[in-house]
Amino acid sequence: MISVAVTDDQVIILTGLQKILSQWPNITVTGLYKNGEELLAALQTSQPNVLLLDIQMPGQSGIELAGIINKKYPAIKIIALTNVDIVPQVKKMLAQGSMGYLLKDASAETIIEAIEAVSKNEQYLHEPIRNQLLKSFSGNDNGPVVTKREKEILHFIVEGFTNKEIATKLFLSLRTVENHRNNLLQKFDAKNTAGLVKIAIEEGLV
Repeated sequence: MISVAVTDDQVIILTGLQKILSQWPNITVTGLYKNGEELLAALQTSQPNVLLLDIQMPGQSGIELAGIINKKYPAIKIIALTNVDIVPQVKKMLAQGSMGYLLKDASAETIIEAIEAVSKNEQYLHEPIRNQLLKSFSGNDNGPVVTKREKEILHFIVEGFTNKEIATKLFLSLRTVENHRNNLLQKFDAKNTAGLVKIAIEEGLV
């Protein structure tokens, strides 16, 4: 069972998400909060597996809250659920520890898919956001030097492809792709794929 909390200053969003999430047998809603103050107070006694967090709220923004929660409660997987689709804001949210990013027009199925993905410690980016981030990538001389092949593989990793799918698309062996992924993790000093994706997005290394 995946426990989920939602923070949004719009009551209609809170009630709508509660109705959607309650229909899924593997998900339980443990809290609905209208602002960061309510959320942080509740987290002192109970922490959900996954937190759906709006960015634009009165008081502390979702970006500020994500940073606080990531440091104090690192086990909570944060998904931004917002109308904000500006690339710099997306990058800031991911840099503060958000594992996922969804726009509020996401389907119920997409929201569930995102919750299930981040609960497994996997990054999840809504397709419109992922496409914008990929288009925003540019050359960057800072940070680790990556080869042309590594850049290709990074591109597919950001898009959410598995090692097997990447191997098929690039006509490589599965072992070769696994080695490239491990090399990238070491180059970026990333603990996992989610960390690798975050760094690639922040640094524009694709």
